[in-house]
Amino acid sequence: MLVAERLRVLVEVAHAGSIATAARTMGFTASALSQQLARLEREAGCALLERRATGTSLTEAGRVLVRHGEAIVGELREAEQALAALRDRPPATLTVGTFATAGQVLLPQVIGEFRRTHPETRLRLADLEPPEGYDLVVSGELDLLITHRYPGRHLPPARGLTRVPLLADRLRLVLPPRHPAAGKDEVKLVDLAADDWISADRACLDLLAARDGIEPRIAYETKDYAAILALVRAGLGAALVPATVVRDADGIVVRDLAGSTLDREIHAVHRPRPAAHVSALVGLLTRVASRLS
Repeated sequence: MLVAERLRVLVEVAHAGSIATAARTMGFTASALSQQLARLEREAGCALLERRATGTSLTEAGRVLVRHGEAIVGELREAEQALAALRDRPPATLTVGTFATAGQVLLPQVIGEFRRTHPETRLRLADLEPPEGYDLVVSGELDLLITHRYPGRHLPPARGLTRVPLLADRLRLVLPPRHPAAGKDEVKLVDLAADDWISADRACLDLLAARDGIEPRIAYETKDYAAILALVRAGLGAALVPATVVRDADGIVVRDLAGSTLDREIHAVHRPRPAAHVSALVGLLTRVASRLS
């Protein structure tokens, strides 16, 4: 019989990437966690981890058990929250995974209102670059995930989670101020065939270029939109950037790309039966996103 607490140890180690890191997170010694994992492997009848000097990796059996373990740990955490609510003890912390742009554009407008209506709940934010974070929602380590999908990318499997659309963030073309196409109201991709590009998501740019039979020249790839805009201002190249990023930006030319209405989709992801404070936060996010759109 598999023991839930030992499954939780395996999930924590899988997410942390090493026994030592998981031990610090859980407040145990690495030796104690190693003993728990050894017992779990005896119960499972096979090796679950490959141990190396630089950390651990899951075996195929370990990956299977972690997928089930994440769901079990999530259900247990949900049960604990439900019991706390019955005892009139609201959760002390709501943990939200978010990517940088949402942290800059969506959350600042939401946090103040949430604190006024839920003063007993502390918000804790974790920086996660999409598509990471779905497994952490399944296991209950995150109460809510704010994530996005660029055109040309597949959405990760929902794994029984609820995915709420928040915002269709239109992709805009940004050019240096003295670019030859800067005077046009709409610019075609073929007008930029000889340009270098600064790319936040290569798959999206490749999708557009394939439609017009163009091979884009990528000069620089980064997820940092501040860096992208700075490089465009400096004349390094063109870029496709979500509309929320270029709102009120100066020193660049912003145009629609002719024949293209591609959006970066922003979603909120939570477990199927969210606690009241999670639903309240999603409601606030939805209202703020509707104003932005």
